[in-house]
Amino acid sequence: MAPRASWKGYLKLSLVSCPVRLYPATTTSERISFNQLHKKTHNRINMKPVDPELGLVERADLVKGYEYEDKQYIIIDEADLEAVRIESNHTMNIEAFVDEDEVDVIYQDAPYYMAPDGAMAEETFAVLREAMRKSGKLAIARLVLSSRERVVTIGARENGMFVCTLRNPNEVRGTAEYFGNIPAGKPDPEMLQLAEALIKQKETTFDPKNYEDRYEIALMTMIREKLKGHKPIIAQAGSRNAAIGRSADQAEGNHLRSEEL
Repeated sequence: MAPRASWKGYLKLSLVSCPVRLYPATTTSERISFNQLHKKTHNRINMKPVDPELGLVERADLVKGYEYEDKQYIIIDEADLEAVRIESNHTMNIEAFVDEDEVDVIYQDAPYYMAPDGAMAEETFAVLREAMRKSGKLAIARLVLSSRERVVTIGARENGMFVCTLRNPNEVRGTAEYFGNIPAGKPDPEMLQLAEALIKQKETTFDPKNYEDRYEIALMTMIREKLKGHKPIIAQAGSRNAAIGRSADQAEGNHLRSEEL
């Protein structure tokens, strides 16, 4: 099945526009999750809204509220939200270009892949992609996703482009509170030389396959064993990491993956 686009519109640079599609670059569908059950019946628990004075209430009676002081709320209704909702013109408008290393990774949020929408768009798409690749630049653009305007970066990636939404500056904490009291003194030269040697010793190329989530693999191993009727091994304090490592090794050896369940 072909992947489903999460956004369709036009990539626009001055008078040049190109029909494009966005696809989420990441997924959580393979992540293990649990449901809450009653311990005796094993029925799944349904969470229902409860008012501390009235008890169980209907969802139709719920409204949105913004807490502006402790336990003090202002009611926000659909008309209020509609008044500030940004209508999408289905255009990703490029406003500027910056060096690839200029955007701090701490601002990067959700990644997307971008592809041309149809054969007629492929040539224009390729021109924009290769121009950015050759210049080493990222485009800064705006678009509307889920009724919210987002600032994004756009860059060349293989035969397509890579789009990443950016966090707002007020969502990123400053460093002074965390690093301000750390001394900036010069480290001991011999210790520094030793640290540099250790770094050199462990230099390699990054391959994400070498850094799988060992806890997730251990969970899958435990679930498989329980499905077979085997009692899982309980890791003792101090040996937890070793137990997780053994489970991960076992899971890799058996090629266990969540889709096998």
